Amino acid sequence: MKELNSNKQKENTSPKHMSIRSILGGDILANDFFKRQTSLLILIMVLTILYIDNRYTSQQELIEIDRLKKELIDIKYDALTRSSELMEKSRQSRIEEYISTEESHLETSTNRPYLIKKD
Repeated sequence: MKELNSNKQKENTSPKHMSIRSILGGDILANDFFKRQTSLLILIMVLTILYIDNRYTSQQELIEIDRLKKELIDIKYDALTRSSELMEKSRQSRIEEYISTEESHLETSTNRPYLIKKD
């Protein structure tokens, strides 16, 4: 009888043989080591999830930054085009040409401009 009790005690104290079947079956989670380290494993899982979330968020922000850079370049080119069109339309020669074709009574001044000084 003592022999049976000592064999049972040896079986309880000796680590169970881990096989693929015990790992896939979930028996590994009932192991004494995993029971003691449950809080550490949960912490590792939470930190892993936070790491993945942080990586995903930073990738989304980089995509948004690239999109905004492209949009900014397009807006700069558009502003440059509009500025050059305005310069072209506001030249004195273009204004004189426009006035002459519209049969307006306006004409170019022959007198030089002068400065009015305030005393």
